[in-house]
Amino acid sequence: MKGRVLIIDDEAEIRRNLTVGLTQEDYSVVACPDGLSAIHELNQAQQKGLAFDYMITDIFMPDIDGLKILKVIKNQYPDLPVLVITGFGDERLEVTALSEPNTGFLDKPFEISELVQALEELSPGQTSTSVPAEADEEGMRESVSAYLTVMVTDQENSLDIYDRLYRLEGIVSCDAVRGDFDIILLARGKTMEEVQEIFQRVAEFDGLEVLSMSPVERPKLDRDVDQFIESYQKAVRSEAGKKEHTNPGTISYIIVDIDPEAIQKIFTTVFFVDEVVFCDVIDKGTKLVGMITGFGAMGRTPRVIEKLSQIDGVLRVREAKVIKLIED
Repeated sequence: MKGRVLIIDDEAEIRRNLTVGLTQEDYSVVACPDGLSAIHELNQAQQKGLAFDYMITDIFMPDIDGLKILKVIKNQYPDLPVLVITGFGDERLEVTALSEPNTGFLDKPFEISELVQALEELSPGQTSTSVPAEADEEGMRESVSAYLTVMVTDQENSLDIYDRLYRLEGIVSCDAVRGDFDIILLARGKTMEEVQEIFQRVAEFDGLEVLSMSPVERPKLDRDVDQFIESYQKAVRSEAGKKEHTNPGTISYIIVDIDPEAIQKIFTTVFFVDEVVFCDVIDKGTKLVGMITGFGAMGRTPRVIEKLSQIDGVLRVREAKVIKLIED
C-alpha cells in the first residue's frame, strides 16, 4: 500500500471518484464531506494509533474552508503532505496554499494520474499516532466574562454616561449601538463575583437602565473540535485576539438565536466565517454574540448575516450597528 489518504470535499461525486481512483492506485482512502467530519476522523485515527500519509482538501466547503483546515493541520502535523484542490482557484489562493510547507495545489478537473503525480511530488510525512494529553479545563479558564446591555434614559447626558462606562474598571469593551439597546458592554473579572460587582456598579449609574447580563459560556463541543478551534486560535488569531474589541474594521454586533441541540455545527461554522471577529456563547447555549466586519452599501444587510441566516439551526439573527463615539 502506498499510504493512507484523508480526502475532504463536499461534493459526493468527487469523493467517490477520488476514492475509487486512488484505491485502484494502491492507496487506502477515507473521504469526508466537510471540515467537522474530517476533524473527527483525524482524532479517531490518532486514538486508534493510525496515521495518515496524505491529506487532500478542497477549499470551499459549507463549514470550514480548506485553507483554515490547512493552517491548523500544518500547526499540528507540520510534516504531513497536503494537496489543495479546487475548481475555483486563482493566483492568490494558490500562493496562500503554497506558502505552507510540503503543500501542493491542483486545479479541478484533473485525471487520477495527475493527482497521484502531485502526491508523489510531496515529501513523505505522517500525522502523529501519539494521543495528546488532555487539557486542564480549569487551568484554561483564566477569567470570566459577561455581556451587559444598557438603555440610556437620560439622552441629554448620553455622551457623559458612555464615557464613564467606557473608563469603568473591569469593562474591557464598551460600544454604542443602534438596535434593541443603546450600549453593549463586556465585563471581565477573575471570578463571577467580580463580574457581578461590575454589573452592580453599572446598575447604580444615573440615567441608564441595565436590560440584561449574560455570562459568557464555554461552548459544548466535542473535545477534538474544541482542540481544533484552540489550535486555530493559536495559529491564526493570536494577534487578532489581543485586539478583538478594538479592531478598526468592526461595524456590528450580531445576536444569533440558535437551537442549542445544533450548537456544535452552528458555533463552528460561525467561528470560521471570515467576517466574524469573535463569537461567544451565552444564555445556556441558546444565543451567540459576535462582532462582524464588512463594508457594503448603506442600508444593505451584510453578506455575513445573510449567510448565517441560512445555517440549519439558526432561528434568528439580529444586528446592532456600532456607533463610534470615542477615538482610541
